[in-house]
Amino acid sequence: MKHEIYITGIGPGEENMMTGQAIQALEESDVIVGYPLYLKLLGDRFQGKECLSTPMRKEVDRCRMAYEKAMEGKKVCLICSGDAGVYGLASLMYELSGEYPDCKLTVIPGVTAANSGAAVLGAPLNHDFCVISLSDLLTPWEQIEKRLTAAVEGDFAIAIYNPASRKRSDYLQKACDILLKKASPERACGYVENIGREGTKVGVCSLQELRNLKANMFTTVFIGNSQSLILDGKLITKRGYRL
Repeated sequence: MKHEIYITGIGPGEENMMTGQAIQALEESDVIVGYPLYLKLLGDRFQGKECLSTPMRKEVDRCRMAYEKAMEGKKVCLICSGDAGVYGLASLMYELSGEYPDCKLTVIPGVTAANSGAAVLGAPLNHDFCVISLSDLLTPWEQIEKRLTAAVEGDFAIAIYNPASRKRSDYLQKACDILLKKASPERACGYVENIGREGTKVGVCSLQELRNLKANMFTTVFIGNSQSLILDGKLITKRGYRL
């Protein structure tokens, strides 16, 4: 019998925004492995379990930790915010799986920020859309720039992850400048900070106004397509139904 590891998306982190499958995986596990903030977001319910963490940029170590605990015969839950397969650790776990042939991986889907943030804003992703991260830690900025250009030329609605940080304070501004080469300054946009967590902030604005937004790593930005509009404070991307 193979040792089981659940690679689990916990959504924004609060229990009422987790899937039932995610809660079940957490309950059935002996060990929970995750980034410290994600473990904290779980609250008290699972604190009786063995909880292990590694800091930022130690993701490979965190994955190996999950495998090693599983090899001890413990059922392991490796948690990621949002969905583990969207900028999460699911792919890395599979990349390492050849070293641990006695382990079985099961990915448990979660509510990613594009979906939970879209629900807060209304319906910004109701037609073809793409998700782009502005973090250049693992992706060169030149590649990110190409993807932004392709997205606006294709008239996709766009969800932007990791729009800014202390070291990348001007990255959202740079992204908006790229989009403004092809899109109207009045294009409808929105943003949600701390989705589903304490201190949630929500706003709608034009693309030109978005350029000056003071965003951070906990902000998800939404840029509509050419047909999107702001309606009663909500960001709406039309599907195209005839009225």
